[in-house]
This record gives sequence, structure tokens and C-alpha cells, in this order.
Amino acid sequence: MREHDSKRECTRCAVPRRELTLYDSVCIIVGIIIGAGIYRTTPDIAANAPSVAALVAVWLVGGAFSLIGAVCYAELATAYPNEGGDYVYLTRALGRPVGFLFAWCQLWIVRPGSIGVMAYAFADFANRIWPQAKGEDAGAVLVAYAVAAIVVLTAVNVLGVREGKWTQNILTTAKVLGLMAIVGIGFACTGSSTASPRIATETHGSPFGSLGLAMIFVLFTYGGWNEMAFVAAEVREPDKNILRSLLLGTVAVTGVYVLVNLAFVHALGLAAVGRAKVPAADVLELAIGPWAGQVICLLICISALSAVNGQIFTGSRIYYAMGAEHRLYACLGRWNARRGTPVASLLIQGTITVALTVWFGLAGGEKGFEKMIVFTTPGFWLFLALVGASLIVLRQKEPAIARTYRVPGYPFTPVLFSLGSACMAYFGLAYAIKHHTPEALWSSIVVLLTGTVAAIVDAATSRRARE
Repeated sequence: MREHDSKRECTRCAVPRRELTLYDSVCIIVGIIIGAGIYRTTPDIAANAPSVAALVAVWLVGGAFSLIGAVCYAELATAYPNEGGDYVYLTRALGRPVGFLFAWCQLWIVRPGSIGVMAYAFADFANRIWPQAKGEDAGAVLVAYAVAAIVVLTAVNVLGVREGKWTQNILTTAKVLGLMAIVGIGFACTGSSTASPRIATETHGSPFGSLGLAMIFVLFTYGGWNEMAFVAAEVREPDKNILRSLLLGTVAVTGVYVLVNLAFVHALGLAAVGRAKVPAADVLELAIGPWAGQVICLLICISALSAVNGQIFTGSRIYYAMGAEHRLYACLGRWNARRGTPVASLLIQGTITVALTVWFGLAGGEKGFEKMIVFTTPGFWLFLALVGASLIVLRQKEPAIARTYRVPGYPFTPVLFSLGSACMAYFGLAYAIKHHTPEALWSSIVVLLTGTVAAIVDAATSRRARE
């Protein structure tokens, strides 16, 4: 009996082990960033770019902004190499309630929305490969595909950290190789159009207005580079590999995005890219004919699954960190020593994500995918802005903490990152109000208000426990 109790206590007290290599870490970053966005948003971005130079510029600016954020996270993650990433920084810098509210927002808004968006993308293109329904009847089928992807990949991550990271490495490697094949075909083929400069079709009197809209889509497509911080406690040689993985992952994705867009323009022309539904399929059709559509559908499915798996893997570590410090949520803060994963966090995250995916999919109709983006965007960028501010606060508040890496251009770099993130939160909110029904926004606001109440209750409970 005593031996059994000892093993159970050991499991409860287990902590994450450093099992992620540099390659594993880069695959997590690249796998999460390169989802279905590069296939779905490219036409919208090209349609709002006045010229080829402007198209390349917005992708480079998006990469540069992500790199600024990456160097800020590199200092934070190497100084505080713990599970939870943003939760740890916000708690230490701005207080326990702010950290709690971040984790709450991730659990109920950002993570389910981000995973759900990619799961919907997988479902859409899986239904094209193996069609089960069309038109109005396709809604339930798409939800079923999306839920299946979430359930299966959550189960894979529950099995163990090795299963989770191997799945991520395989999916990420496959989709990068697929994109590089598209790049090669794009530069080898030339369609009927030429890549001549043109004015965007919806400039609203100024090309800069269109470029602003293009930047919203670009930064959405770059989303996810910060996820590495959530698993910092599992990275081998964190002093070196956290910085390397953030820089390598962000630079690699920027290079891939620029090459893919140049290949699209070379093969189709800028105007044709802006009009295309899936430019990658049009490029492949020049080389392999009618089979192009099916090949692209498969590549998009792989890309979406890689993003889903990566977000499931990293997201569960946020709730583990929260549960380890908040008594009311202690069940989330248990690490399974045998599997090397936070099993309870994975299961609860999966349950909430499935529930919201079903709700948005069935109640949202054709705009379910878009509403999940609206549901997610403001909260994501708001807390990202606060993380930038946390870097400055922690420099002043905890000067004795060893910092093996310091962000260049301090304090201007984190200030620029915070201001840019705040602007994206505002633009995302304004875009949602202008172009969408308000249900998703109100849902997000209600969840945040509920989280605020929960943070107050948690603080009061913690205070009574200390007394």
C-alpha cells in the first residue's frame, strides 16, 4: 500500500523533462505558423497589394515584426525557462490576476479558436478529397471532420511527449517539402499572365488603406511563432536552443512565405493570384494538370493537422502552469510522469475545443470559420502587447535574474512590439465590427468578463488560504 501511495505521490509531483531537441523546437514553431493560412489568405493579400514589390514588402514586414517579437520572447524564455510562457511572464510582471486572466482567455477563447480554425481548414479540404456532403448539407460533415482531427491529435499527445513531438516533426517536414515543391514548379512554369505591377482592386482611394488590410491577413498567417515559450521547460540546453529555435523558425517561415508568393506571381501573375481561390492549385495545374486540386487539398490537410497538433501540444502547458499555482485549478497542474505530459490539461483543453468547434460550426453556418477568427483575434493581440510590456517591467522588477540573452535595441524593441500588437488588436476589432455579425465578439467579451470574476474569486481564495 505504501509503495502504491508513494508512486501516486511521485506522479503528482512529477515535473516536465527536457526532451525537445533544437529540431523538435523548430518543427513546433514552423508547424504552428505554417497552417492553412498561406493557402487561404494569399489571394486576399495579393488583391490588396498595388505591385509585386508591395506584395513582397508586406510579407517581409510581417516577418520583421514577428522577428522583433521573437527576440523579445527569447530574452523572457531564457531568463524564465518554465512551462507556461506568457502566463509566467505576465504573472511575475503584472500580478497573479493578470496571469490568471491570460490562461483563462487561452483556455476558453484563443486556444479553442486557433485550433478550431485550423481544424475547419482540415475539414474543408478533407471533404474535397473524400466528399461526404455538399452545399448546405456539408456543415455537419465539416464539423465531424474537424472534431475527429481534434480528438485524434489530443489522444496522440495524451499518449506521451515522444508521440506528440514525432507527429509534429513528420507533419511539419512533409508540409515544408510540399511547399518547396510548389516553389520549384512555380519558378519552372510560366502561365499566360505576366507579373506586372497593378493597382489593387479595392484601394478605397489610397493603396495604403489596402496595404493595411493586407497586413492583417499577413500577421494572421504569421501567428504562432511565440508558442515555443510555452514549452520552455522541456527544451534541451534552453540557454542556447530557445533563442536558436525562435530565430531559425521565424526566419525560415519568412523565407518560405516570400518564396511561395514569388513563385505564385512568376507562374500566374499578380492579378491572377489576387483572383484565384487557391493559387497553389493553379500553379500545380500548369505542371500536373487536373490532379493539382487533389494534391493541394492533401497538402493543406497536412499543414492544418500540423498546426492543430502543435497548438494542442503547447497550449496544454499553459493550463499546467496555471494549475500548479492556483488551488482552485490544481487538477490542471499535474504532470503525468509515465507519459511525460499534462494529461488533465490536454483532456480539458480538448473537451472545450470540441464543444466550441461544434457550436461555431453548427450555429455559425458558412461563416463559422470566420467567426472563430473574430472570436480569437482581439484577446490574442491584447495579451501579446502586455507580454512586450512585461519584458520592460521585469528588467526593472527583477534585475538580479540572470539573462543569458538581452534583446537588442532595448527599450525601443519591446515598446515597438507592444505598440504593434496593440494596433493589431484594434484593427482586428474594427475589422470584425465592420465585416461580421457581433455574436463572436460578444461571446469573447462575456468569456473575458467571466474570467475577470474568476480571477477575483481565485485571489480571494488564495488570500484566505494564506491567512
